[in-house]
Amino acid sequence: MQKKDSSPAPRDTRKTALITGASSGIGYELARILAREGYDLVLVARRRRQLDQLASEVEAQGARSWVMPFDLTDRASVQQLFDSVSQEGIAVEVLVNNAGFGDYGDFLRSSLDRMLAMIELNAAALTHLTRLFLPGMVARGHGRVLNVASVASFQPGPLMAVYYATKAYVLSLSEALSEELSGSGVTVTALCPGPTVSGFQEQAGLQQVPFYQQVRMPSSDAVAEYGYRALQRGRRVAVHGLMFRISLVLIRLAPRRLVAAAVRRIQERRRIHTSKEE
Repeated sequence: MQKKDSSPAPRDTRKTALITGASSGIGYELARILAREGYDLVLVARRRRQLDQLASEVEAQGARSWVMPFDLTDRASVQQLFDSVSQEGIAVEVLVNNAGFGDYGDFLRSSLDRMLAMIELNAAALTHLTRLFLPGMVARGHGRVLNVASVASFQPGPLMAVYYATKAYVLSLSEALSEELSGSGVTVTALCPGPTVSGFQEQAGLQQVPFYQQVRMPSSDAVAEYGYRALQRGRRVAVHGLMFRISLVLIRLAPRRLVAAAVRRIQERRRIHTSKEE
């Protein structure tokens, strides 16, 4: 871990936010927004070069930054991250659990190692970091946690079964913690975006699927702005996009088996189109 020293000395009024998955997409945009709003930043991701570039950008906005390149699929790295932050004497006011990835394909044909890594990053690392940083927030009587879930959180997802399941976990955990922490001065928000312009589609193997080529997806910065506002308001669940908010009402009313079947049909059409294009 190396601290970026070129930024101005921190002012007493500045607080610190830690963002995982900060090297691209929603995490990158949230870092820029938080810097704009007066936060210093702990930037976490695997890719050091991208973090350095982001650090230079936010420091130009007057933010102090710490670059911490960790692979959070490794549980030891999660503890090392917390220890590094503690050794620097950084009090994390905002924790953004954004790091995560998805995968597309039949459960039985998918890589077991990749599925377990997905669970480790999307669910276990998020839980671990939240558990490590929450006590300090509660002791100080203030703090905010933003967990990036998904509209996938609300339904089973055949052909992306593990990804959907991890996001359901994130949503459930966030809502439960929000209730447990009621009155503590600490809030937990689950941000639930739909498909967003980011690197997710490439990671999940969906970049050639017509759905993702044709649908008008919101930009990462638009989702990040929405998430930041929800975080500041202390909202428990924030679903981005009117269309998705309406569709989730219908999903709640429909039998779960029918919802799973409908999602499977959509996913299978994506697979057919992908096969034709490969």
